[in-house]
Amino acid sequence: MNVNQPAADRTAASLSSPDAIGKGIAALAARLFPLNRSITGDGVRETLDILDDHVHIDRSEVATGTRAFDWTVPREWKLRAAYIKDPSGRKIVDLTESNLHVMGYSTPVDARMTLGELKKHIHTLPEQPDLIPYRTSYYTEDWAFCMRHNEWLALTEGEYEVVIDSSLFDGSLTYGEILQPGAIDRTVLFSTHICHPSLANDNCAGLALQAFIAAALKERATRYTYRFLFIPGTIGALTWLSRNPNVLQHIDHGLVLSCIGDGGGPTYKRTRRGNTMIDRAVSVVRCGGDTAVEIVDFSPYGYDERQFNAPGFNLPVGQLQRSRFGTFPQYHTSADDLGFIRPQHLASSYQMVMDIIDVLETNWVPLNLFPMGEPQLGRRGLFSATGGHNNVSVGSLAFLWVLNLADGEYSLLDIAERSGIVYKEISAAADLLLHHGLLSCLRPG
Repeated sequence: MNVNQPAADRTAASLSSPDAIGKGIAALAARLFPLNRSITGDGVRETLDILDDHVHIDRSEVATGTRAFDWTVPREWKLRAAYIKDPSGRKIVDLTESNLHVMGYSTPVDARMTLGELKKHIHTLPEQPDLIPYRTSYYTEDWAFCMRHNEWLALTEGEYEVVIDSSLFDGSLTYGEILQPGAIDRTVLFSTHICHPSLANDNCAGLALQAFIAAALKERATRYTYRFLFIPGTIGALTWLSRNPNVLQHIDHGLVLSCIGDGGGPTYKRTRRGNTMIDRAVSVVRCGGDTAVEIVDFSPYGYDERQFNAPGFNLPVGQLQRSRFGTFPQYHTSADDLGFIRPQHLASSYQMVMDIIDVLETNWVPLNLFPMGEPQLGRRGLFSATGGHNNVSVGSLAFLWVLNLADGEYSLLDIAERSGIVYKEISAAADLLLHHGLLSCLRPG
């Protein structure tokens, strides 16, 4: 990648308008929403089939029983049908209404039982009585239903028919991967989880957004190599890490994408190291044009960034979200539906990620070729011809900051951090100064 290439050309991968991009990502997320995904099974495979319509994804099948450090790939789970019938024979809970009605990895059941027995196997949200919760039991054999608390309160005494037509069997865990080679083998890793059923923000939005990012980068000649993972949470990351020890040494930067389609935030969780280039790159971009990203410190609780940042790996992988997981009322409930995500938020999230990529791709160290005072910018059309103003435009300040710090020690990222001006402005100013022969490029940043 030629870092001297003007920024306008480097971002030519915006293949259509923001409105069209947002609608496209939302439409792809809507196709994914009905599928009943878990950490294994056909829902994951069907999801990869749909994503593959947008960008080709290689997939791996890892057999049940395969070791992944301290973990083991579990048996595959298949859910065919599930319902509860009340004493009158009326279905009061039915999988066909919502995939969330059945706790993930529920073992099979076909029985009649009293209301008291049944209630031991029902999850509700008393504080959100009109919503269905999302619950799983991946590694402990159990079964349960999830239902609205108000409907639970209306249950009457009597005998209930309870059916979960499921099976656990030796099969495999499935994950998807895209490798986009760059000019160098130093790698940027993107990862998003594929294991949640019918939750729009968590994580149909992340899956669709990452597919669009991968497709856009296929249209660009990049300096870095890019690797995109579509993996089941925790066990998928650990399985991939255990199978790719030779890849890990090449990873320089990374992002886990989750909860990326709503209008909150955005929020970024730092890497375990706390001051890597990806941490710094996120700090100098904006979402939706002017909203700074809230930066929070690393913690070992969350999504798969906690696996990539485990002390045995210590990879420079942060986590990018809009609203922070677990803090919005729709989180892990039936309210996380397609109405909760919006094309305009998906479009701004897409642009934010592309801007972060642009920092990684285009950062370089400038050298001022006219260091004896300021060069005369006005006669080059780079500064206002009228003096005496009380303040200076951001664009003019960007020129001044770049020229002042272009002593061979500072990269564009350094200058953006020092000046408080967003990277886009600093990069555009540097490109113009380079074009006018006022700077030279010492080296990539």
